[in-house]
Amino acid sequence: MPGTTTELPAADVVVVGAGPAGSSAAYWLARAGIDVVVLEKSAFPREKVCGDGLTPRGVKALEDLGVDTSPAAGWIRHKGLRVQGGGQVIEVDWPQLDRWPDFSLVRRRSELDALLAEHAQAAGARLHTGVTVTDPMLDEAGRVVGVHTQTGPDKEPGGWRAQLVVSAEGLSGRLAKSLGLVRREDRPLGVAVRRYVRTPRTHDDYLDISFDLSADGPTAASMPGYGWVFGMGDGTANVGFGLLDTRRGDGGDHREVLRQWLDTFPAEDQLDEEHAVTPLRGAGLPMALHRGPAYSRGLLLAGDSAGTVNPFNGEGISYAMETGRMAAETAVDALARPEGPQRETALRRYPDRLSADYGRHHRLGMGFLALLSRPDVVRFATAHGLKRPALVNAALRLMGNLTDGRDGDRVDRAIAAITRLAPAV
Repeated sequence: MPGTTTELPAADVVVVGAGPAGSSAAYWLARAGIDVVVLEKSAFPREKVCGDGLTPRGVKALEDLGVDTSPAAGWIRHKGLRVQGGGQVIEVDWPQLDRWPDFSLVRRRSELDALLAEHAQAAGARLHTGVTVTDPMLDEAGRVVGVHTQTGPDKEPGGWRAQLVVSAEGLSGRLAKSLGLVRREDRPLGVAVRRYVRTPRTHDDYLDISFDLSADGPTAASMPGYGWVFGMGDGTANVGFGLLDTRRGDGGDHREVLRQWLDTFPAEDQLDEEHAVTPLRGAGLPMALHRGPAYSRGLLLAGDSAGTVNPFNGEGISYAMETGRMAAETAVDALARPEGPQRETALRRYPDRLSADYGRHHRLGMGFLALLSRPDVVRFATAHGLKRPALVNAALRLMGNLTDGRDGDRVDRAIAAITRLAPAV
């Protein structure tokens, strides 16, 4: 729908979606003195299918935002991972690094998203909930100059004008699709299913990860993937299964994979359906910069809209917050320049920045998924690799994208060298 209406409300930047990517973008924009409005279709608190775990990378993004991550503020900390595979079990602490914290956090997404949205508001962002963004508002040249909206039960039409729009809509990417930015089929798309159960395993120093998803170990239906049990510290645990690349699965029922895996636990752990406190829910995991370019004609993509989930482990929250910040910094730089070629030059650097920061790591992750899709390889690697703590620690750094780079130790320097050799996605 081309054209704008002068009576419509306006902001310098409109952010669509108030998840971690959108709230992060709004916070950094507001901190820079930009007039920013966030449009969110739901009301808080709202449900979001997620494992609820934040690795040290996510902790760092929260701390950069100025969020209090202490236990006194309601966060549950974990010191590392308990990994099960090939009949072996090992507990490995998060690495001691200069650039990253040495602990992870869990918090229900219904709480996390509301907290981040409030944090953005406190910085000066304007938040409007119950607003569905239907499509981009275009000028005569086809450039995005705002968004069309529907509000309330009667779907009252409206809109917002803006100099720039940030799409933090998640996997749907409605605005991106409207500009012809569709998901690349050659990039992995994962799927996750999870529910909450009331269990004595609610308190644990470690996050549980398992590659043995049946009594016989990994199967074609469960690879490439893993199961998790994350104690929430409130009497419940988040239990789920993530298939990291649906192209490589056999099309089986992911819920059945989760059920079979949970049946392998002792009855006293209470991880079965009888002790479930929420229904089983699923969601997609868009990976490896699957939609691009991440900037086009006044629209920047952040988080799941750009497909920034880590292919190694399905981690998305940290990258959502990071790319929200990158999108905000790009917008601030662009808006400080005269409208026209100079501004466009600044905006077009954004996709290159995503590629430089994540592209090579994601390429390695896609290769990892190819290996992980073979149950025989997983059985061999876990049965032998989990016996070697130093090897597990190195793998944890690579998969979690947690290193000090060339300034780190031998392991970090080796990972940096391998990453530099990989072509960006």
